[in-house]
Amino acid sequence: MARFPDRSMLGELMARFPREGRVEWLGVRPAREAPVEVREAVEAVAEKGLVGDRYAGGSGKRGVTLLQAEHLPVIAALAGLPAVEPEWLRRNVLVSGIPLIALKGRRFRIGDVLLEGTGPCDPCSKMETALGPGGYNAMRGHGGLCARIVEGGRMRLGDAVVAVD
Repeated sequence: MARFPDRSMLGELMARFPREGRVEWLGVRPAREAPVEVREAVEAVAEKGLVGDRYAGGSGKRGVTLLQAEHLPVIAALAGLPAVEPEWLRRNVLVSGIPLIALKGRRFRIGDVLLEGTGPCDPCSKMETALGPGGYNAMRGHGGLCARIVEGGRMRLGDAVVAVD
């Protein structure tokens, strides 16, 4: 993880958030081709993933995928669509109010769950089907963040998203 000294000006700027974020939507992908199941709460298992999600037993670095709610209108505009629904984009958590990219390499808490941002969540080829021709490129730079589950627990709609380190 790249971290700046706590007392450096850049380190102080990177640690400052104007407010907490908030969980706006939750979903799991039970299988590769299966539709996303929208949930009011999900159970996260440390170093694994979300119960009921196809990635639950795979790479711990992609235990949870998060998407910035403020990017949905941008993705829609770039795809030439009037709107985009979060389940089309096959992520687990839609977050508003806090810039997800600023959580890369940091620990943060959602509900009972302690997460660590591991890197960008790049779009997959399914975006061409979900958003139409050019959907993959419409998502580039707006795919969100992958996170590792450090401590498991429950996440719910409306939970705060708070940087903790």
